[in-house]
Amino acid sequence: MAASTRRRRSRGPSLRMSIDVGGTFTDLCVLDDATGELRTTKVPSSVDDPLASVIRAIESLGLDLSTVQQVTHSTTITTNALVMRDFPPAALVTTRGFRDVIEIRDGTQEDVWDAYHEVAPPYIRRRDRYEVTERIDYSGRVLQPLDRDGARAIAEEISARGAQTVAVCFLNSYANARHEEEMREVLAEVDPEIHVSLSSEVLPEINEYERFSTTVANALLGSLVTRYIGRLDEYLRDAGYQGDLLLMHSGGGSMTAPLAQAFPLRLAASSIAAGAMAARHVALQCGYQDAIALDMGGTSSDITLVQDGQVRVTKQWWVEYGHPISFPGVELATIGAGGGTIAWVDETGALRSGPRSAGAHPGPASYLRGGTEPTNTDANLLLGRLSTSLAGGVVDLDAKAARTAINSRVATHLGLTEQQAASSMIQVADSAVASAARLLRQARRSLSPSAPLVAFGGAGPMHAVAIARELGIPTVIIPPNPGTTSALGCLLVDIRHDFTAMYQGTASDIDPQTLEERFLQIESEARERLEFEGVSDPDIVLERSVSMRYRGQWRSLDIPMGRGKGALATAMQVFQDSYQAQYAYRDPHAPVELHQLSLTAIGRLPEVPVRKHKPVTTRPTPTGHRDVAMADSSDPVRTPVYDRARLRTGQRIAGPAVIEQPDATTIVPPDFGVVVDEWSNLRISEVSSS
Repeated sequence: MAASTRRRRSRGPSLRMSIDVGGTFTDLCVLDDATGELRTTKVPSSVDDPLASVIRAIESLGLDLSTVQQVTHSTTITTNALVMRDFPPAALVTTRGFRDVIEIRDGTQEDVWDAYHEVAPPYIRRRDRYEVTERIDYSGRVLQPLDRDGARAIAEEISARGAQTVAVCFLNSYANARHEEEMREVLAEVDPEIHVSLSSEVLPEINEYERFSTTVANALLGSLVTRYIGRLDEYLRDAGYQGDLLLMHSGGGSMTAPLAQAFPLRLAASSIAAGAMAARHVALQCGYQDAIALDMGGTSSDITLVQDGQVRVTKQWWVEYGHPISFPGVELATIGAGGGTIAWVDETGALRSGPRSAGAHPGPASYLRGGTEPTNTDANLLLGRLSTSLAGGVVDLDAKAARTAINSRVATHLGLTEQQAASSMIQVADSAVASAARLLRQARRSLSPSAPLVAFGGAGPMHAVAIARELGIPTVIIPPNPGTTSALGCLLVDIRHDFTAMYQGTASDIDPQTLEERFLQIESEARERLEFEGVSDPDIVLERSVSMRYRGQWRSLDIPMGRGKGALATAMQVFQDSYQAQYAYRDPHAPVELHQLSLTAIGRLPEVPVRKHKPVTTRPTPTGHRDVAMADSSDPVRTPVYDRARLRTGQRIAGPAVIEQPDATTIVPPDFGVVVDEWSNLRISEVSSS
């Protein structure tokens, strides 16, 4: 705690550092609070040891960590572990008769029209799921005590079979955690080294399927996250850093290392959340309350929404359908479309794009690392949109290899020239991303039609204008460092924790004073946690909400909850208005139920200083020209190429143009223009023909 307080109050170090560990590259940003200067670097990620790439990134900037006051970290390690199912030996202990909850699920299908599609199997096999005699009812009353002899026998078998982590999920434990805590004691007596996750601590909510699924995923990531964070924290301390290591979580905030080790699942999708928070910052900076964020990397494209100045957050999401994660997470759409996405011709002769990707190894054919299948990177290279060098010279591309892959796998099958085939590959990929963004936007009909597309990631700026044109989006904004924008997002978030408590009853029968007292209990726990992390009282913000629904419904809406005697009545009116806006229906006479209380506890961190630049009157000068075929045409056009590092605020460029920088390439088609704003963003919009 002393370190946390020292970190926030220190007037010495002025540097803040953020790290984003991705599957292909590890990005690092360093911000000087005193000057507003931002330095970035990008190094290849280490497949075997993520910490090694973090160290390389720090060393590449020559950082003295004793001059750093804050370190924030996001990562794809946890998400990748879930995707690859790379888990340690694990077990599940549950109430007798509920061994198969995570396999029975809720009976839904991801594609309702495909009756033959199999949902991915449970993360823990049936042979590793154990039943113990105990029973607690819905109110928390003990109906049958825990069979401690049976529990000990199970613990001994789990230990003998070499399990490293255990999920304990008992029925109705959200109402009374006593039996789960007893089971943890028994497991610790038998094997003190085993990692244990209790559903009553991970997700103290009703609905056993979601609670069991979330707890199982949390348990599986426990040893992985604990080991990595422990090593990273130790390295930072040894190198002179005196503050807390903050970890970005899926809900768009940060948490300290001890909490991340207790709730490792919160780190899943942390890189996506970091990118979304950065997009929000850029949109607000440019005067937009609503925006669509596109993070297009090497393997996939992640689309998120900013609405009314906030990143939209959902309470349930998944990495694999059928295994829900009920921690708050940024609402997103993900599609397999990125630089490494593979194009192919299906059995009907139609050109397809993804979802398979060449990844970082072997990578696109043009990487000359053994890849032979055509990717979007190969197509962009062949069209002249990409230069033969990426990431500031870290990766060299071979145009001949790209041409061979596209000819053999696409052009000859479709009777197209290599230029036509490459152009078609890009158009198919762009249309797929646009379709995903369209569906997400349609689900939020109140999003402003003037909302811009904020595009980043290594491939985002190259495809952004074509995607925006298909969606009818009038403006595209490219941040100053697109390839390291997710790392920048880590600098922009506060400490944030989400608390929930079940509270069921009809709104008209609930005593407002009793409701207020329950909220005060939750707030007391939230304040205690933030104070432990070194947050002073003036920096604590507590935001209440309640889950409401019409009686008899299953789904509910989250409604902001105020304070005082009239807070419940106000929330009721907001619920009716929100239901009307979302479902085009309301019934002011129907009984409304409260389902759950929620509290977001925020510890405010110092704001990131915004460095504005004065406009210049000089015209930008291209560094060269090359033949470029834009996405909507296979005919190459002699196109000027600009170095983004040389562009200054106020300068304008008319398309067609290519703007290059070490971490991304921006394509400006004909009939579009770009202006550099006071924050060094590129703002691209269609030029009026009048």
